[in-house]
Amino acid sequence: MSSIAPFLNPCVLLVQTDETFSRRASEDLQEAGYAAAIAPLDKASLEIEMLQPAMVAIDCAMTDESGLKLCRQLRSDGNRSLIILLLDRETVDDRVACLEAGADDYLLKPYSKEFLQMVRFYLHPAETTKEQLRFGDLVLDLTTRRLFVSGVGIDLTMKEFELLKYLMSHPREVMTREQILENVWGYEFHGESNVIEVYIRYLRLKLENEGQKRLIHTVRGVGYVLRES
Repeated sequence: MSSIAPFLNPCVLLVQTDETFSRRASEDLQEAGYAAAIAPLDKASLEIEMLQPAMVAIDCAMTDESGLKLCRQLRSDGNRSLIILLLDRETVDDRVACLEAGADDYLLKPYSKEFLQMVRFYLHPAETTKEQLRFGDLVLDLTTRRLFVSGVGIDLTMKEFELLKYLMSHPREVMTREQILENVWGYEFHGESNVIEVYIRYLRLKLENEGQKRLIHTVRGVGYVLRES
């Protein structure tokens, strides 16, 4: 499905994806106006060099680090394509491994419409009014989906953006973990999950990169609150 010349429309390269995922993703991408290409893992680097895709989605079985290695290699080579890792399981260690390998985001298999939502989020920001959320030195641009801290632009992953948007929409209010899961991840809370903690950790790293004071505070046994101190 790939070609030697780069695509005119934004291209999403599917690497090492199974037949069902590739078929459904390709159909949805093409219907939405994107181009789709498919490559096996051992040909991925060559395909990326030829096609210059806007996004690379890598099927990443966590029992086999080949997908993570490809991600790390692309970043080491200076490739700045958006990289989404497709996971077959979701643990805290897996999520951390994906982000530390240089991936922009991850998605849990099997295929769902959330994949196309993620593509649209990164490749075609919604054209809305130029609305912004502000809190202290934070400015969250809802059109470009970028964060500005003291005027410095910071890129966010899709879930980082949604999480910060939710907290900034309720400043100084303690939001429970159940509320965050339901409003950011779109499902009701069942059992123990560390997904929020992982994203809070990465948001804090970005917000406090230049020694800024902590704004996202943990309320033990309850949830989180965005406040000055």
